[in-house]
Amino acid sequence: MKELVELMAKTLVADPDTVSVSETIEEDVTVYELRVAESDLGRVIGREGKIAKAMRLIVRSAAARMDQKATVRIID
Repeated sequence: MKELVELMAKTLVADPDTVSVSETIEEDVTVYELRVAESDLGRVIGREGKIAKAMRLIVRSAAARMDQKATVRIID
């Protein structure tokens, strides 16, 4: 799942070398913390947060197929 988040982010940003994803577990939810260059934050978040919401939806859906809970947190 971590690779999925990283792949989605790298296709969106101008500087894919700065993309990093770390995985933490809070309660029963796996949280993927996404870090990108400051200049790429807008590309990852999107207008009104639409891209970020779509990424979270994809990750939640993929995790649900494996009977897990997961989300994406974008760190600025």
